[in-house]
Amino acid sequence: MSARAASATQVRLRTGGNKFAAYDAIVIGSGPNGFSSAITLARRGHSVLVVEGQDTIGGGLRTRELTLPGFRHDVCATVLAMTTLSPFMRSVDWGEYGVEWAVPHYPLAHPLDGGRAAVQTTNVAGTVNRLGQDGAGWERMLGPLDAHTPALMEDLLGPLPFPPKHPMLMAQFGVRAAFSAQLTARTLFRSEEARALFLGHAAHSILPLTKPFTSAVGSLLAASAHCTGWPVARGGSQKLGDAMARCFTDLGGEIVTGWQVEHIDELPRAKAYLFDTSPYALARIAASRLPAAFCDRLNAYRFGPGAFKLDLALSDPIPWAAEECRSAGTVHVCGGPDEIVASEAAAWSQAPTEKPFVLVVQPTVFDPSRAPEGKHTCWAYCHVPNNATIDMAEPILAQIERFAPGFRDTILATHTISPGAFQGYNPNYVGGDIIGGVQDLGQMFTRPVARWNPYTTPARDLYICSASTPPGAGIHGMCGYFAAQAALRQILR
Repeated sequence: MSARAASATQVRLRTGGNKFAAYDAIVIGSGPNGFSSAITLARRGHSVLVVEGQDTIGGGLRTRELTLPGFRHDVCATVLAMTTLSPFMRSVDWGEYGVEWAVPHYPLAHPLDGGRAAVQTTNVAGTVNRLGQDGAGWERMLGPLDAHTPALMEDLLGPLPFPPKHPMLMAQFGVRAAFSAQLTARTLFRSEEARALFLGHAAHSILPLTKPFTSAVGSLLAASAHCTGWPVARGGSQKLGDAMARCFTDLGGEIVTGWQVEHIDELPRAKAYLFDTSPYALARIAASRLPAAFCDRLNAYRFGPGAFKLDLALSDPIPWAAEECRSAGTVHVCGGPDEIVASEAAAWSQAPTEKPFVLVVQPTVFDPSRAPEGKHTCWAYCHVPNNATIDMAEPILAQIERFAPGFRDTILATHTISPGAFQGYNPNYVGGDIIGGVQDLGQMFTRPVARWNPYTTPARDLYICSASTPPGAGIHGMCGYFAAQAALRQILR
């Protein structure tokens, strides 16, 4: 068992009593939700230990030199769209722990054939002006939310609120949220540009865009882009992970890395255990402490499509044909609306499309610290069937080349992460599902199982705090925060 902490100092487990001296709480997993749980509990004066299976902390926030020396790539999350909107994340001054935010000129662009592009600016008015005849539809959808996005997040970033803190705002959001993204795009917009821009947002749901409530994801992400500009952590997402670790240890917390927990009985004694893991891992590790029927429900939890990702070291910026794309942090690459819908539907089949919807992030355009001087990095992935083994590198490269002629000539090195490799990197990404499970109507607010308090289990001292709980994926820490609140109410008074 390793005892290396995030700061590279040695952490020694307390000894005494029969085997180990007790902690108030132990958190299994050091992703953003694990640390938000740990920080919330440590703030209340509780003794907390974080146990991480890998040799480094961070979960979805790790940054590594995946291609060439000096090229820093985020293994999973790069654009931290929800971080600066999260009530938990906003409760900490991350600048005190070394985090600097870098914000692109445009949060998002979507190139189309013929050198055209749809562009979202950092405010509703700017986007409305760029959408021409469809500006009125964009204003109708997002205008009422524009000045109130942080308040809206207080209701949406958590379990289903009843009653909501902001009922009128929730009502305005809900008017269109229940519809499919495809229907909303067809109803509100006429142009290929506006429809593609909205559907690209909705595709982050990793659901078929004909499904109900996919409009909610599209509207929420579009609103967040207007509000925050979709920042990244300067130097890599690991900077935020390290900052969370330092915040936690400053509060007296302890971290152990390199400890793959196989059974709950191997852990020190504690009043509460919080699992930043998949439901499957909770059922396996704590099987002796949970009813068999509850474990069966955890094992019935549904995971969705996986991700196939490329990290690229580049000699030059991506030569997008549409000039606006060169100033965008994120570029959604997939042609028109029908192509986006077809691609996301194919991810639920066994035959991925040859023209995938590709999410491209070009962080060095506005954060040059991630690569040697004058060089660049590219982060690109598409959705594929869960645990798919097909190599999507060529289709991804072809899609980018389609809208950025000469792109292949800039590639210095390539690193590939398949769905299986994603699960190997982080066991929470079952079959390559990087959002912690399907977020459709049947599993949005009942994740991981239907309970009055979704963070609890039949064992009073066991809790789950991963992205497999509400509100789901996103570097916002709210799953961990709410799980910690449950533990504080029930057992850590």
